[in-house]
Amino acid sequence: MNSELIFIFDIAIILLLALLGGMLAKKLNQPEVLGQIIVGIILGAGLMTKTNTIEEIGQIGVIFLMFIAGLETDIDELKDSGRSSSLIALGGVLVPGVLVSSTMYLITKDFESSIFMGIVSTATSVSISVQTLKEIGHLRSKEGVAILGAAIMDDVAGIIMLTLSIGILKPTAGSSLTMVISKILMFFLIVYILGKLLRYILIKIDNRIKIDEKMVSLALIVCLLLAFLSEELGVAAITGAFFAGVLFSMTKYRNNITYEINRIASLFFVPIFFVVIGMGVDLKLAFSVIGMGSFIIIVAVLAKIIGSGFGAKFSGFGTNASLQIGIGMVPRAEVAIIISNLGLSLGIINQKMMAITILMVVSTTLLTPSMLKWSFERK
Repeated sequence: MNSELIFIFDIAIILLLALLGGMLAKKLNQPEVLGQIIVGIILGAGLMTKTNTIEEIGQIGVIFLMFIAGLETDIDELKDSGRSSSLIALGGVLVPGVLVSSTMYLITKDFESSIFMGIVSTATSVSISVQTLKEIGHLRSKEGVAILGAAIMDDVAGIIMLTLSIGILKPTAGSSLTMVISKILMFFLIVYILGKLLRYILIKIDNRIKIDEKMVSLALIVCLLLAFLSEELGVAAITGAFFAGVLFSMTKYRNNITYEINRIASLFFVPIFFVVIGMGVDLKLAFSVIGMGSFIIIVAVLAKIIGSGFGAKFSGFGTNASLQIGIGMVPRAEVAIIISNLGLSLGIINQKMMAITILMVVSTTLLTPSMLKWSFERK
């Protein structure tokens, strides 16, 4: 069998098992995403190799997932949540950063690696929460919007902190902080200009050309271009995809685009993304540091819930809503691994700390869907 046919076979098996895993999780009253991730962990334990092609398809899945989140976001609600999202993000960065760094230093007595692991713990990978909120029907709730807004600010704050720390710990390895901030501002300026331009073009051609059937293709093009551009400018691709969705959420084609993209994403790309997350878990490496890792994970999870939860509380949310928001900010998936890989390549952290990051990713990825579902169901 040639490699092309093996790739096709692998995709078929991944989709089949993702479907079965999702159905089983739903039957057990758990979010489907949990079943898909567990399927990935089982496959990654030696049953299937995660190829570059499968990983790239998974990346398209997370881009589509965040694009849909943007499409389903009410821009007025997003603006209104600016203050609360800022406080949630601030708490979700400062508290984990300080507590995890302090805990790591008490254990290792290594100042550089402790600071860096604190930064790793601040990274929020909101795609897990987005999918869970979608499944339980709370993505467009006030809490869901706050989580999305805070995650975007969290992402920007994390990039600045990462660049600043590398600039201090490894001065020759990173760009200047001014350059990083300039790129982030440039990205948001481009999004603003593109939004104005898109609205102008749609108004001009709406009455002259029948464009309804072409809007999904146009939306996909803008989504992928903004995802690429944001990655190039140092902002995560998912942030660009989210804002592409926000742009199209302000058009009259919003419902049609959401429906069509949802079909494409949920049937193929998104299940592969969550299986790929599971396949990336090195269980042997993770279990080698399970003692120290478990302690760090408890601190990291509680720090996110407390930091983001208090931020939500100070911005006017009730106790239960603050808990929901805090839990929604817990997951650390691909973002934490990317930051850790960078630290490993620069010699700031070692393989043991990389393993702790993997363990944290596995734990928060598996815990968050059930915790989030519980938090919205409790009275």
